[in-house]
Amino acid sequence: MLKNYPGYLELLKTGELEKRVEALWSFLEECRLCPNQCRVNRLKGEKGICQVLDRPVVSSYGPHFGEERPLVGEGGSGAIFFTWCNLRCVFCQNWEISHLGEGDVITVEDLAKIMLILQMWGCHNINLVTPTHQVPFIVKAIYIAAKQGLNLPIVYNCGGYESVEVLKLLSGIVDIYMPDIKYMDDEVALKLSKVKDYSKVVREAVKEMHRQVGDLVIEGGIARRGLLVRHLVLPGGLSQTEEVIKFVAEEISKNTYFNLMDQYRPCGDAWKYPPLDRKITEEEWREALRWAKYYGLKRLDDRRARFWD
Repeated sequence: MLKNYPGYLELLKTGELEKRVEALWSFLEECRLCPNQCRVNRLKGEKGICQVLDRPVVSSYGPHFGEERPLVGEGGSGAIFFTWCNLRCVFCQNWEISHLGEGDVITVEDLAKIMLILQMWGCHNINLVTPTHQVPFIVKAIYIAAKQGLNLPIVYNCGGYESVEVLKLLSGIVDIYMPDIKYMDDEVALKLSKVKDYSKVVREAVKEMHRQVGDLVIEGGIARRGLLVRHLVLPGGLSQTEEVIKFVAEEISKNTYFNLMDQYRPCGDAWKYPPLDRKITEEEWREALRWAKYYGLKRLDDRRARFWD
């Protein structure tokens, strides 16, 4: 078993976790939680790109069995789906949540209760889905829940558009980072996700994530700590899959647990942006698998690795 696991329990003992809560909460006064750098005062009712103010907004929560096997186990991944997003992807498969704001405003105390409920239900982790813009509330909820017995690893399930400054404040709190590296072309990212400098931002963010937690550690079939990278293959080469795989293999680690995803389907406004109006072809998928093999990724998610033969 890993020492000092999960990490936030050690920070709770030393008083550092409470300090992190205070530091992150101050970001809301002139919001710079993500690279959008909206600089709005969310504590005084000013909204930025993410539309969230000073309280958590949650769409749903519960055991999730559709995640990667090391996260799911037998009890499921304890997913909490946060409403709104710091990205504006035109093809988002959670459109109602990320673009239309489907969800409820709750208290931080309620969020802490949700975490404890997921633990009581037998989930293997707390899976924070789209957490970037709600980090201060999340960390405060972890602080409250940890004092009441929370001891599950924290999974940070994000779109990769992260502030390194904020990630450093999450060091020792997050056990498993799970970024979705979407592109390596900034023009494509600006057009399809409405953000600037995505490739530079995601490279620096993923490097910081790996620096903190290293390669994914799995004990008894369950992920305990480390980096898990996702990449959704888009039609027409829009996701620059070769470049993403090359970056992970050469600048992060060939031992990175990598989920190459083939489930793209047109959602949201995708029909306005051909070729996003169609699914990927069999050849586009096979090409993506060939790149993973060519660059020597050793831990392709087992649902994908079978296609290598």
